[in-house]
Amino acid sequence: MSRLPPVHRFQRVSSTMDVLHELASGGAEAGTAVVAAEQTGGRGSRGRVWHSPPGGLWLSVLLRPEEEGPVELLALRVGLAVARSLDEVGLSQPVLLKWPNDLMLGDRKVGGILCEARWHGEVLGWVTVGLGLNVRNRVPPELEEVATSLQGQVKGITPESLIEPIVSQLRSLAPAVGTLSPEELAELRQRDWLWGRVVRQPIAGRATGISAEGALLVQCPDGSTVPLRAGTVELAETPSTRNFDPCC
Repeated sequence: MSRLPPVHRFQRVSSTMDVLHELASGGAEAGTAVVAAEQTGGRGSRGRVWHSPPGGLWLSVLLRPEEEGPVELLALRVGLAVARSLDEVGLSQPVLLKWPNDLMLGDRKVGGILCEARWHGEVLGWVTVGLGLNVRNRVPPELEEVATSLQGQVKGITPESLIEPIVSQLRSLAPAVGTLSPEELAELRQRDWLWGRVVRQPIAGRATGISAEGALLVQCPDGSTVPLRAGTVELAETPSTRNFDPCC
């Protein structure tokens, strides 16, 4: 049996991403993972602070793709991989994906994804894939309306029980480059939390899916469709008020 890359476990770190970048710069192999019980400086997209107390899964996995691919595609593929893993733990509802990098249970966020690439000049050196997942940790009171954890869904679930299946799924993403396949697009359509919702930022319109290039498609009031490749999506409606047939 071939040896698997190591999983480095820490009680407390500033950021699993930072630790993994250091390991990668020292030659760590693809598939190496870093897990911490607590992060003191966890971060989300666009420099946001990620609350990372004990009880959550704070995890980073190293990938060394042979070809450079769009980071937004990788974040979506990571989201699908994590969602598939969570399907196996007995949740009462499927995990959905909010473009570009959020994991949703119902209308509340349960996790987030961050992918960071490092280059040697113009050559891609590595990519670290970071996952923050609320498992047994308490959600801060000010975030209870928009965030949730897995413990209310699955009795006895622990961060430790999720490490092996999720790391295994993420390691398999190393060769995945190029556009999203028809199978991936079909799965994204089933898990697309934004499908049919009216958005106001970064452009006003209705979300109508995700393109093969990983862009969020927004149908504008004039009937045109605009592909968004970056930005923070703000809804123009409450999450529960959505009138759009995803089968059309």
